[in-house]
Amino acid sequence: MIKEILEKNLIPSEEFIFGFADLRGLVDKKFDRFHYGISIGKRLDDRIIDDIINGPTIEYYNYYKRINDELAELTRKIHSDLLKIGVDSKILKPTISEGSKEYNKEYLRTLTVDISHKMVATRAGLGWIGKTDLFISRAFGPRLRLVSMLLNQKLASDSVPVEESECGKCKICVAKCPAHAATGKLWNTKIHRDEFFDAQKCREKCSELARKKFNIDVRICGICVSVCPMSHNLHN
Repeated sequence: MIKEILEKNLIPSEEFIFGFADLRGLVDKKFDRFHYGISIGKRLDDRIIDDIINGPTIEYYNYYKRINDELAELTRKIHSDLLKIGVDSKILKPTISEGSKEYNKEYLRTLTVDISHKMVATRAGLGWIGKTDLFISRAFGPRLRLVSMLLNQKLASDSVPVEESECGKCKICVAKCPAHAATGKLWNTKIHRDEFFDAQKCREKCSELARKKFNIDVRICGICVSVCPMSHNLHN
């Protein structure tokens, strides 16, 4: 039933991927009995991503906000449908917004959250984490936005969690990163993000680029999403 609910809501189906994750042992106690997850990915428009060359465009910024709003509304609908069959869930928002309770001093210090969308997605077998800390899906490369939901019921799934990067020797995103935030090391589940990627450097450069490009106080770039050859390989 849960799979059917997702398929009913994720339309058109070719624009979405989803997977189920067993998060037992990975979820903070504050989430109580919600030990299972759903990862949902929405494909991004190639035309908009291809236009990102030297930094974010205003079109990408507006698109980014719209996709986040759409994913938030989508998960609210799925949550409601799940309740109708007796399944409770918690929605993890597509992104942390300034002014929200999650946007606090601790978050600004570490740039980490209790449960990341990328972690849920890798546990659901949808892809891996790249050298610039992007989630790279097997279906769309990094050209997608993620949203996650926690469930209080075990999900029937044959998903195999992804434990390590499949980026190999490719370092295109490392070379193109304007913040020089990546070390070039490959991700795996045993390595801390800070060993291969400096999120603070990325955040500062994103803020600088957004102010320079369209004079808005936000953190957004998109260059590594645009240059990743994984997306191009999938479409050739």
